[in-house]
Amino acid sequence: MSTHSIQLAAPSGLWSLALFAVAVAVLAVLAGSFWLGSRIKFREPPRPRPDEQPQLPPGGAVREIRENRESEEVPKTLDGGRPLTPYELSNQQTRPSTAKERPRWSKGSSGSFGGGGLGAH
Repeated sequence: MSTHSIQLAAPSGLWSLALFAVAVAVLAVLAGSFWLGSRIKFREPPRPRPDEQPQLPPGGAVREIRENRESEEVPKTLDGGRPLTPYELSNQQTRPSTAKERPRWSKGSSGSFGGGGLGAH
């Protein structure tokens, strides 16, 4: 056996030892994640029984209601008074509108900026 073949065998053994160590580390990480996942799952509450599942209301499924809504008017400031800040306004509620016709965008308008329509002409 020549010295040249011995020198090639030494790095090859070291390389295979390193690959084996990496494989053992990967297996350890996988086993640890499985163990940790089972501990977390064990702490979770049990799944609901069939009688604990959500039920439909007595009147059946709830349907969509279409109605026009109007918002409350923003309080006006007195002449010479400072404008209200958003923090001074209450929650703006809405109420049903008396108008029965649904508001529509003008013909030829997309209804939004950059919506791809031709715009009003």
